[in-house]
Amino acid sequence: MTRPYSVLDLAPVAVNSDIATAFAQSLQLAQHAENLGYTRYWLAEHHNMPGIASAATSVLLCHLGNGTSHIRLGSGGIMLPNHSPLVIAEQFGTLATLFGDRIDLGLGRAPGTDQLTMHALRRQPQAAVDSFPEDVAELQHYFSEANGAVQAVPGKGLQVPLWLLGSSLYSAQLAAQMGLPSRLRLTLPRK
Repeated sequence: MTRPYSVLDLAPVAVNSDIATAFAQSLQLAQHAENLGYTRYWLAEHHNMPGIASAATSVLLCHLGNGTSHIRLGSGGIMLPNHSPLVIAEQFGTLATLFGDRIDLGLGRAPGTDQLTMHALRRQPQAAVDSFPEDVAELQHYFSEANGAVQAVPGKGLQVPLWLLGSSLYSAQLAAQMGLPSRLRLTLPRK
């Protein structure tokens, strides 16, 4: 029985533990969620955080895909301004080729890290954030059947579901304009 529940994982590294153990525990959690009938298992991209091991999100998703059989796997999310849309299309095209329609691609525009690391990732931080709508459209193009001078191989024609993620209304509004689903994380003030 499929349950409409999802897991969002960071691959946490426990005190006095290591990254390999965090990866093994993420796989165990994904398998457990699958056995319970959960719908999806997503990993969040974070960088330069010793307690979080999900920086290479697509690589870790491949590890989880090899250890599960039917739960949906995805990113919650890939911080698109940190990456070239072509590279993300190729990575998630590879995942979709390996694991079929089990792959989701959640996208965010936040850095997923501190300011210093953001500069190391993005090189031109503000330009990357400002081009988020264009980057999403470029990513959609790489997954389409359209021919162009540059193609995502693998990726072209795979129709990987895109989700826009955010903690403000910006992503929800952009998702509505682009006809994409979105997930909004709201933080409520404490009383």
